[in-house]
Amino acid sequence: MEISLASSTAASDEVSLSSIEKLINNLIDWATNNGIKILIGLIILAVGWKIIKKLMKVFNSFSSRKEIDSTLHSFLGAFLELALKSLLIICVLGYVGFEITGLAALLASAGFALGLALQGSLSNFAGGVIILIMRPFKIGDFIESSGNTGTVERIELFYTHLITPDNKAIMIPNGSLSNSTIINYSSKDTRRVDLTFGVSYDDDILHVKKVLMDIINENNMILKEPEPFINICEHGDSAVNLTVRVWTETQNYWNVYFYLLEQAKLRFDEEKINIPYPQMDVHIKKEV
Repeated sequence: MEISLASSTAASDEVSLSSIEKLINNLIDWATNNGIKILIGLIILAVGWKIIKKLMKVFNSFSSRKEIDSTLHSFLGAFLELALKSLLIICVLGYVGFEITGLAALLASAGFALGLALQGSLSNFAGGVIILIMRPFKIGDFIESSGNTGTVERIELFYTHLITPDNKAIMIPNGSLSNSTIINYSSKDTRRVDLTFGVSYDDDILHVKKVLMDIINENNMILKEPEPFINICEHGDSAVNLTVRVWTETQNYWNVYFYLLEQAKLRFDEEKINIPYPQMDVHIKKEV
């Protein structure tokens, strides 16, 4: 019995040694047959690595000239470098003799599944890239989009953060933001203030226009060019409506807006100019 166990152990050891020797021989044969390819592959890898570094320097220089956002620059730089190095390694492996068809199919399947799972996030990411490249607005701008209005606090790859005038924080997905209409109130240095004032049909229109022009000339925040505009815009049911259009610097918009509203009421009261209420005449017919 002991002799049988010893023989069995010796036989298994011989099989193991034989398998190892066979594996080593196969590796030696493969290295011998593909030695030149391996050497050339290593040279290609080293040269390609240096070329990628030079390409990344060119990309960094281009980004600096175009003043690309730092968040987008760092992400695109890392993504581009990873993609180029991965492509180089796959090409070298294929040249040396490794079977990469199955690997490519596996990566494609994984990428497709990941894309389906992260469809919404990828849409927001693409929108963030578009916003950071096209720059329809910047941090500190006052914008309106998708029914939301506020000052841009920060721009990220997936979300844009707004602060509303009443100090509420809003996170807007970049996917929907990039596909919707964006109104940027801060993109220009000047803005026009449009207001309408109604006065009675009994008032002297020329006198009303003079009073409004005096109010405008008394405020230094209102620009002289383009010239202020005052004229009748409508004969309403209860009043003659005059439109007032003045230009001011963007940061002074609301100051001028409220100034005109307040001063118009005060000066109209002083000059006995009537601001009529909406009214309706009712005629009662008595039946005999």
